[in-house]
Amino acid sequence: MLYIDDDEGLRRLVARAMARRGYEVATAGDGASGVAMARERRFDLIAIDHYMPGLDGLETLAQVQALPDPPPVVYVTGSDEAPVAIAALKSGAVDYVVKAVGDDFFDLLAQSFDAALEKVRLAAANAAIERELREANARLETLLREVDHRVANSLQLVSAFVNMQAMATADEGARRALADTQHRIEAVAAVHRALYTADSADSVALDGYLATLVEGLGQSYGAERRVTGVTLDAEPVTVAADRAVSIGIIVTELVSNAVKYAYRERDPGPVCVSLAREADGGILVRVSDEGCGLPPDGASEGTGLGMRVVQAMARSLRGTFGSDTPPSGTCFSLRFAG
Repeated sequence: MLYIDDDEGLRRLVARAMARRGYEVATAGDGASGVAMARERRFDLIAIDHYMPGLDGLETLAQVQALPDPPPVVYVTGSDEAPVAIAALKSGAVDYVVKAVGDDFFDLLAQSFDAALEKVRLAAANAAIERELREANARLETLLREVDHRVANSLQLVSAFVNMQAMATADEGARRALADTQHRIEAVAAVHRALYTADSADSVALDGYLATLVEGLGQSYGAERRVTGVTLDAEPVTVAADRAVSIGIIVTELVSNAVKYAYRERDPGPVCVSLAREADGGILVRVSDEGCGLPPDGASEGTGLGMRVVQAMARSLRGTFGSDTPPSGTCFSLRFAG
């Protein structure tokens, strides 16, 4: 440690007393000399007296604090002056000690040194732990992105196999069932692709994800000329990855149903998907068309598997799912907490 004080006799007493308590002490007779020593040599701790000619204690403290990676400083005053102590602590001192007669001063000085060094040790340990946690989180995020990348690639491969099987199948019903399966796989794969490229490893920008999903559905169904297009009107919303999967499957099923049944007996029309955050913080997803509307009895057309999937996904979101029939067409709505 370094003890800076203009009182030569006290410097010697401090050096001997601190040596008996296990400290190796260097001394300086004024602030300028002390700062110069601190520049040339690394000290674990510095004690600075307040009243000194030339640079006083606060000026010396300021210059020590300006050093690269400065050591902790204990401020020493000749009287119990609260404004001086407060000024020193505000300037960066970790503690202050009032000079006293006899061993009481040295005991207080040793206690202050011990506390200051323990504080530095704890700060270094906390910094090391935080650094290790940041590094571990970075490794985990890298691993999760690699997993998402591999899962997305694997799902893409499965989707390609399903598509090949559909093309090789003569039965029209089987081909449509396989096409529906392929769209469900694509909905899940799109989430993993979004996670792989996102800043967060566990959340998805739902508006961006739905934009990718809707674009793919539009390209897939546009070739069948059953609808004029699939569009999206979305506000910025971020959700957890598992929720994005459920929402993506719901949108996929509802768009698929609209393509199959909305314009069956009329000219093709649009299918619209919307995403909005409501005033209470909840999230609203709608899929609507301008087609023939629901059957009078409300019964599902086809096998009903798609609607069962939708209802199961809505329950997983703890949301509410329903439909209404506007002047023309059908509108399905999903509401869940944001």
